[in-house]
Formats: sequence, structure tokens, C-alpha cells
Amino acid sequence: MTVNRLFLLAYAAVFLALSVFAGVFFYRTYGEFLNLKAQEVENRHRLAETEIRLAEQRDILERLRQDPAFVERMIRDRLGYARPDEIVFRFED
Repeated sequence: MTVNRLFLLAYAAVFLALSVFAGVFFYRTYGEFLNLKAQEVENRHRLAETEIRLAEQRDILERLRQDPAFVERMIRDRLGYARPDEIVFRFED
């Protein structure tokens, strides 16, 4: 009877050790999972912002291809160009 109890105690100790190991392992894995989920949410937010900026840039590109008045305004505003018969006055802010 004592041998059976010893084996039962050994099996219980091994089971308890494996349970503790599995619990610690799954706890750490769950922590990593939560970190990855938070990172995924952040990346999805950044992706949405980037897609909005891309759509805006596509709109500007399409206007540059189709609208000569828009092209002229962009050239005047960004590059400071003027027509040959115009005088450009620049003021310091």
C-alpha cells in the first residue's frame, strides 16, 4: 500500500509541476497575445490614416493631370513663379 501511495504522490507531484509550468507558459503567451493585439490596433489606425493621406494625394494628382488652373495655382504658390508680364511682391511675415 505504501508503494501505491508513493506512485500516486509522485504522479500528483508531476501533474502539479506540469500544471504550474503550463499555467506560467500560457500566462506569458497570453501577455504576448495582448501586446500583439494592441500593436495590431495601432497598426490598423496608422493604416487608416495613411489610406486617407493616399486618397488625398491621388485627388491632387488627378487634379494636376486634369485641371490647368489648379496646376497654375500650385506652380505660383509653391514655386513662386509668375507670368512674364507680372511682378511678384514678396513680404516677410
